[in-house]
Amino acid sequence: MKFVVVTGMSGAGKRTAMKMLEDTGFYCVDNLPAALISTFVELITLPKSDINKVALGLDVRSDKSFREINQTLASMKSSGLEYEILFMDASDEVLIKRYKESRRVHPIEGSSTEESIEKERQILQEIRRQADYIIDTSNLLTRELKEELDRIFVKNEAYNSLMIQILSFGFKHGIPLDADLVFDVRFLPNPFYIEDLKYKTGNDKEVSDYVMSFPEAEGFLDKLTDMIQFLIPNYIKEGKYRLVVCIGCTGGRHRSVTLANALFDRMKNMGDYGLTLMHRDMDRSN
Repeated sequence: MKFVVVTGMSGAGKRTAMKMLEDTGFYCVDNLPAALISTFVELITLPKSDINKVALGLDVRSDKSFREINQTLASMKSSGLEYEILFMDASDEVLIKRYKESRRVHPIEGSSTEESIEKERQILQEIRRQADYIIDTSNLLTRELKEELDRIFVKNEAYNSLMIQILSFGFKHGIPLDADLVFDVRFLPNPFYIEDLKYKTGNDKEVSDYVMSFPEAEGFLDKLTDMIQFLIPNYIKEGKYRLVVCIGCTGGRHRSVTLANALFDRMKNMGDYGLTLMHRDMDRSN
């Protein structure tokens, strides 16, 4: 039997993941009280049971209840039942934004949403440490989440829990707060000063061709790709699950977009890690 425990931060997409797993043939049970988990497991593992794929969703409601859940999961493993843990996560900034947009109340009581999120992270730190898969949905499209889940649970491909985001930005708008690696491409000629290119972006062929026509652009891309490929296995070894690679120019519309696109194209078929691309400031006016 394939048994998947789905948990994670409230607002990070657990219910969406459960729905996607259900669509792939998993028998899904969500938000089961800790006291009933053992009974549920006994029922689905009966000899006559025809259930062979199960996803159990676990929500955090209090520190006490999740301590009980951790103890129950440990007991299941000691009894010989194999299971995998899928942990859904997102940055604090994204979680706060989602709660504001949905106007929902966080399940953990706190003086603010920020405090509730911090309390929840502390409660979930043990199960997160044990997770087989950690998916960060901060900048993940629904389609991309489905692709990740299909890759893990349908295609059974290798997964190393590292999600890489390539992010272009403009220094005039500030360095992204969640940046891990920041690279400055303002050493390249700026298309902004060419009238025919000024109001286009790095997604336009004319701008991309102009930026990449300089040998320094290709040289930079070669060295950057080589360095990131060197870093990835070392980050994975240290347990890092999210890597944000930021490429910046002045306004975030031309050079950074071009180089971010080029880096994404080089890396998309180079490993088993998840890869996303985002242009933060491309549509801002200079």
